[in-house]
Amino acid sequence: MSNNQNPLCYNEMQVHAIHQETDDVFTIELIAQDFYPYESGQYALVSIRNTPNIVRAYTLSSTPGMSRFITLTVRRIKNGVGSNWITSEIKEGDQIWFSDPMGKFTCTRIISDHYLLVAGGCGVTPIMSMTRWLLKNKPNVDVVVLYSVHSPKDVIFKREWHLLKEQFPQLKLLMNASVDAEEGFISGRLNRQMLTDLIPNIADYTVLTCGPESYMNDLRTMTESLGIPAERFFLEQFHSSAENCMLDNSKQVTLSITNPVPQTFSVPVGMTLLAALEEHKAPIIAACREGICGSCKTLVLNGDYEVETNGPLTEAEIAQGYVLACSCKLKGNVSVDLMP
Repeated sequence: MSNNQNPLCYNEMQVHAIHQETDDVFTIELIAQDFYPYESGQYALVSIRNTPNIVRAYTLSSTPGMSRFITLTVRRIKNGVGSNWITSEIKEGDQIWFSDPMGKFTCTRIISDHYLLVAGGCGVTPIMSMTRWLLKNKPNVDVVVLYSVHSPKDVIFKREWHLLKEQFPQLKLLMNASVDAEEGFISGRLNRQMLTDLIPNIADYTVLTCGPESYMNDLRTMTESLGIPAERFFLEQFHSSAENCMLDNSKQVTLSITNPVPQTFSVPVGMTLLAALEEHKAPIIAACREGICGSCKTLVLNGDYEVETNGPLTEAEIAQGYVLACSCKLKGNVSVDLMP
């Protein structure tokens, strides 16, 4: 595993240690073999098994200038190509390769005096990175963190949240649990009343959020109705951030490939076409995964889906049914041709 196979991932990292956070979430501590500047909240593409064509995007959960190591915090997903390799197979001393850091979802570029950082589930990774950075570098800024989990045992960075509260008394940390709420947790799913009770002057805040897509959409609706304008609401867009940890696996749709080898499989609603194809080892090339390069152009024959961006696709290609697989989310059954 010594030489880099993926042209996008040329930053060499060495695995220093692996820590288990929850039943299925692990933090991997890495030593960069060269200077690796990044901003809090950014992510990187990781070359999976150091192969030329499988990469996954993961948030850097560490904080520049504060964390001893560069860290990834990854939830192990059933059948997840990247997450299983990272959480089960790599070991101390192994080399892994990163792209340069990516993303504009960072508190160093989104400036405010009042930050409301809202995390759902494993969307907490960029939120933790930014919380640390703000507390240390902007001590006079108002920082409220709202972290929603299914149950208290799902809290990621449990020990560190306690340490941060001790070290930085200005941190206002609020946690809610959908089930089994215990002392220190607000009971129930996040709702508008909860927001008004917890943050009376909520209209003053700038919101940065990462979590399941439906969670972020609901939050946007609630905060808009409470006076936070759209230009002060920022969300982490790329939902591969934790390899679809944001998906509802209970709702499945059918993806059919007609060509080159006819096959059909079930995938969760909301998964990107790219993630679904890669998970089932279908032939697809994807470089940037950001809807920019166009390498994952795919012909959709029919089905129910939504597209976030068409990037470099021409009007004629779009009219024919071409999409960028990385920016195409499956809403219903979809059929594609991989050899048009």
